[in-house]
Amino acid sequence: MQTSNNMGPEAAAQALAIDALGHLATDPESLGRFLALAGIGPENLRTAASEPGFLAGLLDFLLNDESRLLAFCENRGHEPTAVATAREILGGPAPQV
Repeated sequence: MQTSNNMGPEAAAQALAIDALGHLATDPESLGRFLALAGIGPENLRTAASEPGFLAGLLDFLLNDESRLLAFCENRGHEPTAVATAREILGGPAPQV
């Protein structure tokens, strides 16, 4: 994963995941689906975002839906491979489904 501004790989992965959360926030339907799958409500989003595994789970959510992943990448200027790399950095290899 390419890093910028002397950012280490983990910080860059976290930044990408936070960017993904910002992207989801612009799509209430997708955000609602993610929150339902994560088992949290909108009022708990800020607290949940600081929990280990939350950002990796968010990237899993994108990686499990190609159209959602490609929309995020196109909208925010990321490569799909960068999302997969960030997922591995934040939580190890993605589970096989």
